[in-house]
Amino acid sequence: MTPLPAEFADLEAFADKWCLASEPERYTARLSSSMHDLQAFYDAMEPRAAAAIDYCDRYPLDGMPEAVVNLMHLIYSFVNVSFPVEVWLQPRVPDSGSAYFTCFLEPTP
Repeated sequence: MTPLPAEFADLEAFADKWCLASEPERYTARLSSSMHDLQAFYDAMEPRAAAAIDYCDRYPLDGMPEAVVNLMHLIYSFVNVSFPVEVWLQPRVPDSGSAYFTCFLEPTP
């Protein structure tokens, strides 16, 4: 199990699947998930996202403990699933066919 800060132990059930270090991993996880799974993750994260961001902001990006980096990755995954849940109601971007955008730069701690 991927550890999170104790204050966010309620999100541990999602850590193994969603604490992903890269955008391609997060995108692949989103596409391979059902809407039920995306909704469950979204519903758990949405009320905790602001507190999680505030928690991460306590640390410098180049000195974050591993548990805080994991929390930040969970936030990134939450952002990745927000449009499918809030707008598209499906994991893929509607009417995009097989189009894909490769991310060359990513945020890193």
